[in-house]
Amino acid sequence: MTEVNPKASPEESPNERPSKISKTLQEEGDSSEEEEEKEAVDKSMKPGLQRYLVAVEYIGTRFCGSQQQLNHRTVVGVLQEAFHKFIGQPVTICLSSRTDAGVHALSNVCHVDVERISKRKPGEVLPPHEPAVVRKAVNHFLQKEGDIMVTDVRSVPAHFHARFKAQERTYFYRLLIGPELLSTFEKDRAWHVSEELDLVSMQEACKVLVGHHDFSSFRASGCQAKSPFRTLEELSVLEVVSTPYFPSITEREQNSSNGEGPHSFHNKCKTGLPTGSISNGFMAGGSNSGTDLGFGIRRRHRCYVITARSRSFLYHQVRLLVGVLKSVGTGDLTVSDVERILNARSITAASPMAPACGLYLGHVKYEPL
Repeated sequence: MTEVNPKASPEESPNERPSKISKTLQEEGDSSEEEEEKEAVDKSMKPGLQRYLVAVEYIGTRFCGSQQQLNHRTVVGVLQEAFHKFIGQPVTICLSSRTDAGVHALSNVCHVDVERISKRKPGEVLPPHEPAVVRKAVNHFLQKEGDIMVTDVRSVPAHFHARFKAQERTYFYRLLIGPELLSTFEKDRAWHVSEELDLVSMQEACKVLVGHHDFSSFRASGCQAKSPFRTLEELSVLEVVSTPYFPSITEREQNSSNGEGPHSFHNKCKTGLPTGSISNGFMAGGSNSGTDLGFGIRRRHRCYVITARSRSFLYHQVRLLVGVLKSVGTGDLTVSDVERILNARSITAASPMAPACGLYLGHVKYEPL
């Protein structure tokens, strides 16, 4: 799998600080907590420019990462081209969080400054576009891409910075467990693990890693953050219903015989039905089910989702954490080993890094706008 070169320098914009921070390619949140406290305000911003905060989702498979690179397809490059087609002049996109090649985003956030110029009277500056207009227009130019879409747009003050104003970032990592080959619909969307994983042991290992620690054992060699200390607010593992999900004949018949409505299965999941029972028995096609599913009906994989939440992350930190948790799940490491790896403060102590395909940037949190 193609990885972004951590030494590559993305093009700097006049709205970003001209420092080595803007050159740092870090996959999960690209600045230290001290650096994020500083605001990047361009005091020479032209009158008439409107800054927009833009939320975007994308499938990372065909992107060579998020940051601008010459001769490579990137998230920033595609977005800048779409905005250029919309307003007729180049723009600079500033992302809240940089993602590596193959990493997906349920919601990444960027800001962009747009000046609305009259097409009838060149040089005449018009009132800014409404956010809904920006969203619709940019998505029009993105529709041929097929793997990226703007999901939300808001007008923000000129000093608002998508990266430095971010208070928290949440990442998800999907693991699909079972001996069967992955479905075509899941290719490059999750890490396929053929062995069974001990969920309870993985959850115990998470408790060791939550909190404020020196995460030197979980930072890649290309990391340029000044400090290895991070506060991991959440690290959890849950079993969930694998997706895409369609009810089996057994489930439909069971709901029908119980007189339950069409939303009953979803409601059971929301009200705390153990998801392990969903995967193994109740959901026809569970990886451990010995029933004959019928010709052409494939077995489901069990699906574990690891959630990591912090203000910022070190380069490759989440994927290194997942690699260790997976090794705990297979029994190759114990919970005591996780403590040893954390205290070693050396990248050589960690397990192999998890692949990019299972990682999703889930949410970037800001103060209420």
